[in-house]
Amino acid sequence: MTDRTDLTAATPSAGAPLTPYASWELLRDGNARFVNGTSNHPNQDAARRASLAQGQHPTAVIFGCSDSRLAAEIIFDVGLGDMFVVRTAGQVIDDAVLGSLEYSVDVLDIPLIVVLGHDNCGAVTAAVESYVSGEMPPGFIRSLVERIIPSVISARRAGVKDVNGTVAENVRQISSRLMESSMSVAKAVNEGRTAIIGVTYSLDNGTANPVRIIGDLDPDDVG
Repeated sequence: MTDRTDLTAATPSAGAPLTPYASWELLRDGNARFVNGTSNHPNQDAARRASLAQGQHPTAVIFGCSDSRLAAEIIFDVGLGDMFVVRTAGQVIDDAVLGSLEYSVDVLDIPLIVVLGHDNCGAVTAAVESYVSGEMPPGFIRSLVERIIPSVISARRAGVKDVNGTVAENVRQISSRLMESSMSVAKAVNEGRTAIIGVTYSLDNGTANPVRIIGDLDPDDVG
């Protein structure tokens, strides 16, 4: 675990490699600013844009829901080049997602994967409704629902029936599934090169709260 006093000069654009904890601290502090209405809106000017033309060095990868209310750069108060973002409805995993995450940890050397879900998620709501009714939605929405149903079942086994509780369980399950689905991600986590943190976001108050940690992150320091 990195000493908190060593992080005072760390910024997403500093260029020095960050530990998983240091990466999370930057996101956590940015989210606190967003919640308090004191966002800095860093790295969003022409100079920053020009500096990134020849390459990128993001400090976190966000695997989040596609929901329009879950704009990762805004809720974590970061800017251009700070985060590598992958989004699908309900954070559903497919080959493209896994390839993107493997690229982020093996090529870009990103030290932190954030699995970002949110309350009142439409995809999770559809999965819960399908589980209760036994009826599946049409078209490719069915594929989304089928991939979320295991999280619904896991939540039910734990006595959780509400949508938001199921969202949190879905984030936990997906965080674990990344380790099971990708040897590359699992290797990066096991070697301490990256870590996975599952987070749920509140649409109402803007807070991002950890619900699962995998890898070199101390739970006592993450909250």
